[in-house]
Amino acid sequence: MLHKKYGLFLLSIIFLSGCQVKDLIPEGFHFISQQENTTKEQTKQKVEQNTKEKEENSAATKGGIENEEELTLDSQFFNEIQEVNGKKLIQNPENFLVLVNKEYSLNDDYAPKDLVRPNVAFSFGFLEQEKALMRKEAARALEQMFQEAKLNGIELYAVSAYRSFERQKMIFDAEINRVGREKAIEAVAYPGQSEHQTGLAVDISSKSVNLLLIQEFENTPEGKWLALNAHHYGFILRYPKGKEEITGYKFEPWHFRYVGKDLAEILYEKGLTLEEYFSKVKAI
Repeated sequence: MLHKKYGLFLLSIIFLSGCQVKDLIPEGFHFISQQENTTKEQTKQKVEQNTKEKEENSAATKGGIENEEELTLDSQFFNEIQEVNGKKLIQNPENFLVLVNKEYSLNDDYAPKDLVRPNVAFSFGFLEQEKALMRKEAARALEQMFQEAKLNGIELYAVSAYRSFERQKMIFDAEINRVGREKAIEAVAYPGQSEHQTGLAVDISSKSVNLLLIQEFENTPEGKWLALNAHHYGFILRYPKGKEEITGYKFEPWHFRYVGKDLAEILYEKGLTLEEYFSKVKAI
């Protein structure tokens, strides 16, 4: 307000005296119109600078993603496939990183040669059943995981591990009779397409859900512990939530697959399913 009055006073003097504006305006004084223009220009420049910085940061971030270190894997760990009657059959099922899903199948007569019973608690006790077996390396890793869990106050129970082609067929047919084929294939693997036949997969539960294989297991202390720690022992949560269209199966917080510590760490850190990993990794 003071600047405005002083400005009018100066203009009247200028009009009467005919002198130049610069001779009468005190140093450092600006008319309101000049001040407003300056402020607007400074604000505009600041906004432009901030926008430029954001664009540069965004470009740098995108560049980091694009230039992410390429994933590589020895070629021996990729599926060797032979197509028979329209079915893609895996020829190297002993591969610890074998990818078994709705696209790649195991032969009907395949059974791992190194199946052993891991020394862990089973939901069915000490009964001798094929579902108590796992491949030796996976079994030893499971023992370590269960032991560490117990030290942390987490009591786990293995429910089902190895499953033969014949056993899988019985389960699949029973599920079809129970809910129909369309729903059955969302929850149960077609015979030959089950990871359980590899001897590398295991379903895990706890007493907190009455040893059942249900999605509520996700919210139990045991389910949470497994989701956060299984990768340290070489296991991955094979069918995670939000990846149903990729894996082909509904979310199963109880189904864990052994892939070894190195790959399990990579998949966990990058949030990748086994399908996503093999779509990105390059053979060397």
